[in-house]
Amino acid sequence: QVQLVESGGGLVQPGGSLTLSCAASGFAWDAYAIGWYRQAPGKEREGLSCISGRDGSTYLSSSVKGRFFVSRDNARYTVYLQMTSLTPDDTAVYYCAADPNYVGSVKAMCIHGVYDVLNWGKGTLVTVSS
Repeated sequence: QVQLVESGGGLVQPGGSLTLSCAASGFAWDAYAIGWYRQAPGKEREGLSCISGRDGSTYLSSSVKGRFFVSRDNARYTVYLQMTSLTPDDTAVYYCAADPNYVGSVKAMCIHGVYDVLNWGKGTLVTVSS
């Protein structure tokens, strides 16, 4: 059974940094792509960054490029989202998701997968406020 558990959310001041973790279990690590998404109040869920378990290829949305960075720890089956220069607009619930159908196309997972990715975590809240 696929399980995804996000952690690391919390309250951070504008300009600050935060690193989120997504601990994955229940599936073959190298057969799935894992993505980070967020949903702000009153807004649609958006894809931020996706990474392939097969080859480590990554995609980063232009909305966070240069501020957010995705990485993985194969030994710990964990994917990280490092977030820097945070602003109040980054306040949202952040989710990680996994899907084998996108292992070869992380860009598609981030752009289109918000509608059909198979497996989702419960999310972690990030609040950027002074």
